[in-house]
Amino acid sequence: MIRRGLILLGLVSLAFTGCQTPVGPTPAPTATGSASASSASATATPSASTPATATPAPLSTCQRVASEMSVEDAAGQLVMMGVTGSLDATGASVLSSSRIGSVILMGTSSGGVKGTASRVAAIRKAGGDHGILVGVDQEGGTVRRLQGAGFSTMPSAVEQAAMSDADLRTAAHTWGSELARAGINLDFAPVVDVVPPGKASTNEPIGKLKRGYGSTPEKVADKATAFIEGLQQANVGATAKHFPNLGQVTGNTDFAAKVVDSVTTADDPALLPYRRAIAADVASIMVSTAYFTRIDGSSPAAFSPTVVGLVRGLGFTGVITSDDLGAAKAVASVPVKQRAVRFVRAGGDLAISVDPSAASAMVAGLVEQAHADPAFAAQVRASAARVLELKQRLGVASCDS
Repeated sequence: MIRRGLILLGLVSLAFTGCQTPVGPTPAPTATGSASASSASATATPSASTPATATPAPLSTCQRVASEMSVEDAAGQLVMMGVTGSLDATGASVLSSSRIGSVILMGTSSGGVKGTASRVAAIRKAGGDHGILVGVDQEGGTVRRLQGAGFSTMPSAVEQAAMSDADLRTAAHTWGSELARAGINLDFAPVVDVVPPGKASTNEPIGKLKRGYGSTPEKVADKATAFIEGLQQANVGATAKHFPNLGQVTGNTDFAAKVVDSVTTADDPALLPYRRAIAADVASIMVSTAYFTRIDGSSPAAFSPTVVGLVRGLGFTGVITSDDLGAAKAVASVPVKQRAVRFVRAGGDLAISVDPSAASAMVAGLVEQAHADPAFAAQVRASAARVLELKQRLGVASCDS
């Protein structure tokens, strides 16, 4: 939840966002019509002198760019580094040397739209050839990182939930326009966790902080969709979080080593807001670092192919981001170099680290693993293509140039 200041060219083609079918198992043939299918197959079998050739699916422009990147450049696209305050020399060095392609603004700033735009311009100047995607936690209420002249006083999600859908959509468009003027591309909002009745006072990450839209999946879905639509009408991407649902937990993954949900299932009603967010073309979905024992209790959700795979199973083909993997206590026992590797191996795309030094180590881990494992290198390039597609969608960079 980031509250602290808060080649395989064929494989790349299969995994790319926006214009391809999500990767999945090939359906088995049905028995119906098997005789006619066999007959047709027999008559269509090519002779030995005319071998059959498969025509590979054409690559999109972003897939092509990713396929031509060095491993180092592609890996850099998969890590988002935290920047607190103005970018200092150390941060600029990490951004450049690790070829990092995304930044999240940390800390609470009162510099207003103009001050934020200056911060963002300095970050982009220090970035690489593929542009810098800039994100922020701007939910409203206690999680409102950007303040000052030009930024509205955003109410909490609890207060937003009292607005009509139309009014919330209009308000979110205003908030998104302010972010866009400040140079922000991606908002890590809305929170779509469903906190059941009676658990708000014990649910540390969402309920206690009034970050949730309600106690029913339907209401949360309605309000979150309005927020997403308004934000994205201003050409700022929205992020639905924290998959699959932090509404049932007690602890906070930022500060607790193991937060466990023993309630949420793979077909839980609490997934409705994600289905609706996907239908609204949400830009990204963030996966939690809590444990979900009824789905896969063997690892944090962000490192679980089963949990991350559920996101794709819902039909989402965009960028899957992680919750913080840099300073969060939930992943402290995992070697830093392995955190982004485990996330990408599970099916994720953009690993967030609020700690710049951890971000650099994560890129190094991705590079080392990609050089050692061609299949993993293909995953890195496929995820890089999705990130590039998001950058193109939000006007950060173009794959055509």
